[in-house]
Amino acid sequence: QVQVVESGGGLVQAGDSLRLSCAASGRTWNIYTMGWFRQAPGKEREFVAAITWSGGSTTYADSVKGRFTISRDNAKNLMYLQMTSLKTEDTAVYYCAAKRTITGWTDPSEYPYWGQGTQVTVSG
Repeated sequence: QVQVVESGGGLVQAGDSLRLSCAASGRTWNIYTMGWFRQAPGKEREFVAAITWSGGSTTYADSVKGRFTISRDNAKNLMYLQMTSLKTEDTAVYYCAAKRTITGWTDPSEYPYWGQGTQVTVSG
């Protein structure tokens, strides 16, 4: 099993920056991909960004490309999401997720391991 725990959410103003962290534990050698998803009230969970655990390849949703940066620290089993130029529409609960497979980076149903989420609220 793999456990992931998010941290770093909060209330910020539009245009501000915020960094989320995700700590992985357990059978971390089984992780191939980790990702960030978010869910706003009344909306479905949507893909934000993903990164391969070993090689650092990344992919982003169009809505965050150029503003968010995903990264990882293998030695510390940590993943980060640096968010800049935040917009009110970025307000959501942000979830960290992990999986052992190479396919389906953007599909939440492909990720078996999830954190509890951290709230990010961007005020206008």
